Amino acid sequence: MGTELKEKKNKISHREIKVKTMGIKRFINSWKNSFDGLKYAYTHEQSLLIHIFLTIIVLITGLYFKISYTNWALILFAMSLIIVTELLNTAIEAVVDLVTEEYHPLAKVAKDCASAAVFIVSLVATGMWVYVFLPKIINLFF
Repeated sequence: MGTELKEKKNKISHREIKVKTMGIKRFINSWKNSFDGLKYAYTHEQSLLIHIFLTIIVLITGLYFKISYTNWALILFAMSLIIVTELLNTAIEAVVDLVTEEYHPLAKVAKDCASAAVFIVSLVATGMWVYVFLPKIINLFF
């Protein structure tokens, strides 16, 4: 069966391969597609809204405590990683839903693993937040 697949791949003609064009129109369309993806995730994914809300709180907290550039780098990296992972999770869920509407154990594995990735990144980001802000919060009270 593996050789049949290789033979089929070798028989693909050049007409079947979509050639991507280059240029400013493609560049602008790629930006538009990116913003469409952000808009979709923002309007359809509750967990992304929660992460954005928490990001705003962390940004305000960072401004209030006047954290160092190094701490800003840690915080911004962690927040970006959460948002990126959440977007990938949304993409994986959409692809799984496209492939099958029926319950399938492997579909569950794909969705659960994507969700777990967001969870792990969120834990790491929480650890970074504690590292940066906990000493400053303690200093407010002691």
